[in-house]
Amino acid sequence: MNKHIWTEPVSTHAAADKRSTDRRAVALPARLTWKDHHGTTRFASVVTRDVSEFGAYVECQSAVSIPLFRLVQFQLERDAREAAGLPTSLRSGRILSAVYRVSPGSTSGRPQCLALRLMVEPKARATATQSERPAQAPAADRATA
Repeated sequence: MNKHIWTEPVSTHAAADKRSTDRRAVALPARLTWKDHHGTTRFASVVTRDVSEFGAYVECQSAVSIPLFRLVQFQLERDAREAAGLPTSLRSGRILSAVYRVSPGSTSGRPQCLALRLMVEPKARATATQSERPAQAPAADRATA
């Protein structure tokens, strides 16, 4: 009896990056402000580790109780807003953001981290996305080429 085992070929290509904008590694101080489940305003100092036009990843300097999907105000410290290569959405001050990932800290010293989705106006978002795409020739020009 002949046994055949079918397997899928292993892809050597890395998964395609589906991000609409590039991430930039940074180490900038920032502040989060939110209301807890009692309606009390809370604050936390964080260190921003990377940013893009529509998101930020931050490390909390102390443990915070922020659940997923909580809306927070994210603001880089005043001196940090002038850093080179920052997206324009982060230069103006506070920006409404949603927590979409929470990585718990550890007793061995790993800090708690939060991934934030910056709530950027749709018009500004469309403009930023279009400006980063490579320019294409009009359809009429492509047809003649």
